[in-house]
Amino acid sequence: MIKCVIWDIDNTLLDGIYLESGQQRPGVDPELAGVLGELAGRGIVHALASKNPPEAADYVARTTRLDFAAAECGWGRKSDAVRRIIGDLGIAPDAVAFVDDDLFERAEVAAAIPEVMVLAPEDAAEAASWPEFSPPVVTDEARRRGAMYAQRRRRQEEARAFAGSRDEFLRHAGTWVRVGPAGPADLPRLHELSVRTHQFNSGAEPVSEAVLGELLASPRHQVIAVRLSDRFGDDGIVGAAVAETGEAAETGEAAETGEAAGTGESASWSVPVLMMSCRALGRGVIDALLAWLCQRAARAGAAELRVPCLVTERNVPLRIALTGAGFRAGAGARDSDEAAGAGGAPQAVFTRRLSGKLPVLPDWAAGRAPEPPGSAEAEPGSADAEPGSSVTGEPA
Repeated sequence: MIKCVIWDIDNTLLDGIYLESGQQRPGVDPELAGVLGELAGRGIVHALASKNPPEAADYVARTTRLDFAAAECGWGRKSDAVRRIIGDLGIAPDAVAFVDDDLFERAEVAAAIPEVMVLAPEDAAEAASWPEFSPPVVTDEARRRGAMYAQRRRRQEEARAFAGSRDEFLRHAGTWVRVGPAGPADLPRLHELSVRTHQFNSGAEPVSEAVLGELLASPRHQVIAVRLSDRFGDDGIVGAAVAETGEAAETGEAAETGEAAGTGESASWSVPVLMMSCRALGRGVIDALLAWLCQRAARAGAAELRVPCLVTERNVPLRIALTGAGFRAGAGARDSDEAAGAGGAPQAVFTRRLSGKLPVLPDWAAGRAPEPPGSAEAEPGSADAEPGSSVTGEPA
């Protein structure tokens, strides 16, 4: 699936050359303007790479009334500009398309970054009908993706100017992570995450809404959603996990307090699904989810938490996060026939013992989010902290 289209400006998005147009700037190509809007409505973000001054990108953004996730304007190689955009957005090259009217520029990008889909404008005019540009599900988060990347750009600009540490900036930004049970209305977004995430995804195959619905109804599983917001904007659901508890999920008063039925010291929890959007990268969210899972499993009486994880080149960031949270891959798991995952990819089972000191939920957002009416105070860093601290364990 294509997640981002990087556009040239002159004779591509614009019907003319920006610097040669004088006071009468060229208009936007009407056919490609329609493609821009159609793809944006499907959650595909747009960026600009042009041999022009930055003012040209500002002009295109104003004229199209579109939020571009990134813009690289200058006179260097287009492939370098494309690489910077890919790195800035954290998107894999094979999820990117590049559109340029100039045959030389297309050839240069194709040779330098062969994973990128390279298109002429006439190809891009038809791309909306191609399967690579047609995600199977489009959620509210997807429709707001362009605006979210604009918020991300403002957040990064302020972070670069901030003199304190990362945690201090997250507090300054009013970061609020909510971890709690998912509901039926969340299933389309959870399915979308399973399709779109790769760097922070423990599996390889998308999880259908039907399967997620079965897991949600299962007394032996807990489906967890992770929501993220700060004063720059609301990112909605950015992560999820499915925990296999091995016992009926908590009910009644236990559900309200977050206590699960005891399973005994010999029991273990398994997390067959763990995924996180790259938009949450660097904002402490994956650490918060892993800490929440460890604390919740320990409170339920589990002796260990296990995360089966495919070993791929793309999910290295997730495996680093697991290791940082105290998980260790089982000896020989990568070479075991039984550990082979989808498509024959090797699988490692990351395990963390739940005795002793557990990972602590981050407290960098304590007191930054508005307190809901009638909510009770909870200690920041606990698995059931109310909104107003960094993480809440209450249903969101």
